Amino acid sequence: MKLGRRTFLQIAGATGTAALVALPGRSRAASDVHAVGADESSVLVDTTKCIGCRGCEAACAEANKLPDPPGDDKAYAATRTTGPECFTVVNPTPKADGSTRYVKRQCMHCVEPACASACPVRALDKLATGPVAYDGSKCMGCRYCMVACPFSVPKYEYSKAIPVVRKCTFCSGRQAEGKQPACVGVCPSGALAYGTRGQLVEEARRRVYGNPDKYLPHIYGEHEAGGTNWMYVSDLSFEKLGFEVAVNDNSYPKLVRGALGVPPVVMTLWPPLLMGLWAFSHRDGKNKPHGTDHGAGKADGGNHG
Repeated sequence: MKLGRRTFLQIAGATGTAALVALPGRSRAASDVHAVGADESSVLVDTTKCIGCRGCEAACAEANKLPDPPGDDKAYAATRTTGPECFTVVNPTPKADGSTRYVKRQCMHCVEPACASACPVRALDKLATGPVAYDGSKCMGCRYCMVACPFSVPKYEYSKAIPVVRKCTFCSGRQAEGKQPACVGVCPSGALAYGTRGQLVEEARRRVYGNPDKYLPHIYGEHEAGGTNWMYVSDLSFEKLGFEVAVNDNSYPKLVRGALGVPPVVMTLWPPLLMGLWAFSHRDGKNKPHGTDHGAGKADGGNHG
């Protein structure tokens, strides 16, 4: 293999430049996510309107072929979380005046989901329409998604012989058919408003800032984790309602993008560097510059003379 020093440096330099030029391209795409997110399907949950009927739980179970949800006496005995056989839950929170505030929880469907970013096989995948969908046939069971999710949503079927990760899919199949998510369609009180994220952010702001005596000045999901497609407004603090209030406002994939952007560059540079080192160390006499051996012989002769 003939590979001169100049050719080797040209290959390595061109490869490195191409890799480095590619990085800003990903950053530009990421910076446009929020603009694209404005057109994604979204739901605004108004906890002041929820009556705790739990019709959303029943509709979710039916649409996803899950076990029937428990009766009120068992459901309200303790705070519940979502699980492999329960994609959405409604929990009660007592108010100071003796009344009860109810709140529905499910996957938040982030604009830039950490779970999908952490999945090495794209079993979890962000759809352009908004939902974070899951394909169990691709899942390798690494459970990185469970570690990555700032809302602790993905759950693993530890009891199954062939387990998969399970969570709310935002009824992506129904949405693809032009239908609303099952939970939204059965809500009798108007606590769940369905539309695009851009429209619902504006509606949430109208409610919150137009009625300061009714709502706290916080739209949960507008900024949390870089923005989510399930957003909430309430008259109680979200910490009291059991929400994760320590979630960073930045997109979690963005927080590590700089660090994770380095390995692809290194891996792109490594092959030509190794190829060059191999070529230089395995050159035979035919590849050496003319007169090299004679020069070496003269030098040796001079040393012995």
